[in-house]
Amino acid sequence: MARYLKNPFGIRFKLVFLSSFLLVIPWLGYQYILEMEDYLRRGQEQTVLGTARALATALNERPELFDEGSYSVARESNDLYVYPVFYPLSLDDSTLVDWQDYQRYELSYGKDDAIGTELNPWSPYARYYHYDSSLNFKLLAGEFNRFLYAYLKVQDDQLVYRSPDSLSIHRADFMQISLVTREGEFKRYVVAPRGPEFLYAYEIGADMLDVTALRHEERIAGQWYEVPGGYEIELRLPLTMLGDQIGFAIYDVDDSEKRTVTGVVATSPVNDQPLLGSLRRPTPEIDRIVEGMGHTNSRIQVIDRGGRILLSVGDIQTATGLLLDLEPDEAATNPYWAFIEERLLQPLYYRVLTMPSNDFIDELYAGGTVEGQHIDTALQGTPTTQFRTLPDTQTRILEAAHPIVADGAVMGAVIVDQNMNGIRTFRNQALQTLFNTILGVMLVISLGLFAFASRISSRIRDLRNQAESIIDESGRLRKSIVASRSSDEIGDLSRSFSSIVERLTQYTSYLENMSARLSHELRTPVTVVRSSLENLGMVAQDRESAVYIQRAEEGISRLNLILTTMSEATRLEQMLQTSEKEHIDLARVINGCVEGYRLAYPEFRLESDIEAPVRIMGVPEYVAQLMDKLIANAVEFTYPGRPITIYCHAVKDQAVVKVSNFGPYLPEEMKGRLFDSMISVRPQEKQREPHLGIGLHIARLVTEFHHGQIRAENLRDAEGVAIILTIPLLDE
Repeated sequence: MARYLKNPFGIRFKLVFLSSFLLVIPWLGYQYILEMEDYLRRGQEQTVLGTARALATALNERPELFDEGSYSVARESNDLYVYPVFYPLSLDDSTLVDWQDYQRYELSYGKDDAIGTELNPWSPYARYYHYDSSLNFKLLAGEFNRFLYAYLKVQDDQLVYRSPDSLSIHRADFMQISLVTREGEFKRYVVAPRGPEFLYAYEIGADMLDVTALRHEERIAGQWYEVPGGYEIELRLPLTMLGDQIGFAIYDVDDSEKRTVTGVVATSPVNDQPLLGSLRRPTPEIDRIVEGMGHTNSRIQVIDRGGRILLSVGDIQTATGLLLDLEPDEAATNPYWAFIEERLLQPLYYRVLTMPSNDFIDELYAGGTVEGQHIDTALQGTPTTQFRTLPDTQTRILEAAHPIVADGAVMGAVIVDQNMNGIRTFRNQALQTLFNTILGVMLVISLGLFAFASRISSRIRDLRNQAESIIDESGRLRKSIVASRSSDEIGDLSRSFSSIVERLTQYTSYLENMSARLSHELRTPVTVVRSSLENLGMVAQDRESAVYIQRAEEGISRLNLILTTMSEATRLEQMLQTSEKEHIDLARVINGCVEGYRLAYPEFRLESDIEAPVRIMGVPEYVAQLMDKLIANAVEFTYPGRPITIYCHAVKDQAVVKVSNFGPYLPEEMKGRLFDSMISVRPQEKQREPHLGIGLHIARLVTEFHHGQIRAENLRDAEGVAIILTIPLLDE
């Protein structure tokens, strides 16, 4: 039972398990970085509130900035009004759905806004007097994060695109943008697509027909796409390109063969700088005050008492409040380590950590007004901060609101927002660096402990293997343990085992040779006693003396049989060492033996199941001696009237011989020792002649000589025992 209760955890596992307690170090580091994150969060909270306080201070006592009349819908004129937009606008979604909160401010332009140009000098009058409304458009412009956004919904009954191989930009429908830069320079740009596509703008020279003067302007971006009844244009250009004047014009070509411009509708005369419309912004004064605060890496908004947004600067998606170097130095990074970190470590880390993402929408500020507890508190005159988690995301927003006071009354509030992705990213970077370092140290320590434990286990395993190999299947000592030269405890144990095995070998050799020595030493006195009894029998003639002499002779014969049996195994081993094998038919040899056993044991019923031929390499005399021992053993234990079965068949590549008898079962503990020398399970009353447990030992010696195996098994279907031996067949 001891082998089933063996501890499955070796020295290596135990050392690695103990080294796992080093994981408390990264846990402590994790707690430290969480504390550091909390301190950074508090510092960022004070910084955001300070920014809101500074801007509110600059806007205090300026009630004219909050005149509600400045924010009404713009009147229709040559001037272009730009409204504050409070979230990013998509230019590639082919819809205007993200403008829906502002479309009530759009202006319409039609036949009353037709102008004459060098391409159509008389068409304005024709369109006006004939009430031609085939060309008109609606326009809305907005400002977000220092960019001017605009869309034009153009109604045109006949779309004519620019030819794929044409360099001219005036022989198809196109849009013109005219503006005056901050430096006072008059610029004109044209967008003439070859189909629904992203905008590709050209700056034109003084002559619109001069294609050699065209120059691509990559700062103007957007998309031109078709809709039922016309087309729509979304565009974006940086405010750094603009001064105080801007205008848009749509040129219409209706005949795809002649390709002449039939009409132009514009917001103002786009080819005459003095007549070009002005750029109107509803909050110019507030914008100039807030502009200096636009580099705080925050989203800044100014609201009035009704919660209406007067100005919005910055993008909440990028307003992290921290400037982090998120791009590693590729030249200084090992590519193999980068691969391991990206493919293995980071997916593991981010099962625990939160991956910050800037792909979110702050729906609280999606319209033209805002609301929230912090805003209500600020409009009541108390500055405050709060943290807010966006629904369905892991993004947290830090919000600070500070009241703007004029004449003792709250006129509005300054709202400064930042997302916490910067701190979270900083925390994740610190944790990754910490974990990478600790994992590297732990890996080195664990590998060292594992190597140390492996070395110890290897030495112990080698000592175990030597201990197991010194005794063969028959229980004899075959080898000795090589003493280790190491000075540690395992080396000392190895030397102790070596000394014990050496003494045990000597003792075993003495026991193995004792029977031969006793047989040799006792034969001489037995011979002397036998000759003396013979002489005494010749001299003594009375009946009483004859009885004692007969008993003494029987004892001497019995003693002589014992001596012969004791030396039989030794003689057989010596003979096996010098014997040569030959090709024999095992079935024929066993069949001849069975016929002899029927004559020798007439009172027993012997049944045979022998299938010839069964060819092996062997010695017939030794096989016969083997069968003698097996049959004699079966005869000793067979119940009266029950048969003894002898089986011999060739099964696959082996000869199988089985001798079965019906008798008492073998004790379980004797199955493995039955073929050892001097082992017997016979009761004393069943021994017909002296037995020293040599018979089955001889059977095993003969089997091993033929490179076979022998074993004993209890029968399953009846009470009895079967001796089974297998011998390799002769290769054909």
